[in-house]
Amino acid sequence: MNTKALLEPMGSWAWWRSWILIFVGCSIMGAGFVLFINPYNFVPGGVYGMGIVLHNIFPSIQVGTFGYMFDIPLMFTALLVFGGQFGTRTVLAALYTPGFMNVLTRLVYPSAEAVESLDPALLLGGRLDLSHDLLLTCVIGAVVVGVGQGLVVRQQATTGGTDILGMLLQKFAGIKFSTGIFLADGFVVLSGLAVIGFGVGTGEAASNGWMLTLYSLITIWISSRVVAYLLDGASYDKLLFIISDHHDQLKRFIIDDLDRSATYIKSKGMYTDASRDMIFLVISRKEVHVVQHKIKEIDPRAFVVVTDAYETFGEGFKQFPDKNEIKAE
Repeated sequence: MNTKALLEPMGSWAWWRSWILIFVGCSIMGAGFVLFINPYNFVPGGVYGMGIVLHNIFPSIQVGTFGYMFDIPLMFTALLVFGGQFGTRTVLAALYTPGFMNVLTRLVYPSAEAVESLDPALLLGGRLDLSHDLLLTCVIGAVVVGVGQGLVVRQQATTGGTDILGMLLQKFAGIKFSTGIFLADGFVVLSGLAVIGFGVGTGEAASNGWMLTLYSLITIWISSRVVAYLLDGASYDKLLFIISDHHDQLKRFIIDDLDRSATYIKSKGMYTDASRDMIFLVISRKEVHVVQHKIKEIDPRAFVVVTDAYETFGEGFKQFPDKNEIKAE
């Protein structure tokens, strides 16, 4: 019975789709690091950011290998805290990503010496050398890494590292997932400033160390926004409070035309001391202008307040999240 329960999900497209997206996301994230982050000594936090810092001290060890060193203990933590299914996904994603990075690094550099130096002039024979436009490079790298990370986290998995720390902070301290990652990554960036910017442990400080730290912070912020977009979306709902004397027409419009419902809230005017019903209505952002024009048509003297409804759960909107579902905000 247990074996059947274990194998049954494998017959569904959702199961296969989830795993495909995990490995695609890990591959995108790994490519972002190898092509746009590692060669330029950006330190965008996480275990791979710390791997970049340590690679400057121990150039014979690849960044992905340092990822294994940090990820293994953190994966055990994920197994204990988030359960078997989540832990399995975390283990496989965290084991795949550093290995993919190491293999891709050897493919895009011509020799072992080039792998140690990570010189962007040698990357793909110099065809992808963006050393003269570091701002563009950090933006591209941040978007690529954020897309990959977001795809993985959407499948209730993680690539390991500070992802796990962010989830632990969200679960036990009530800190937003993206905020937790930002705090953990801040420590890694400071380490990068010390090693790359001031030469601690290497004896050679980069001439543009301060600028690299700035680019690293930009990379962290952009990638965290991309992750938040992929997790929660960008189109927030709108909340309308409508005070009008034409409730029957508004009711027909809301129910028949919008195919929605609304709620009457008892209210009382402070100046007139008159009691009336206020309509409480949640709609999508795309519907705001339609509703505004219709209200103006029905009752030009209506009083309407429009505000953001960051998340809306229930019939016609989003489903309530599961207990351990990851939220970016």
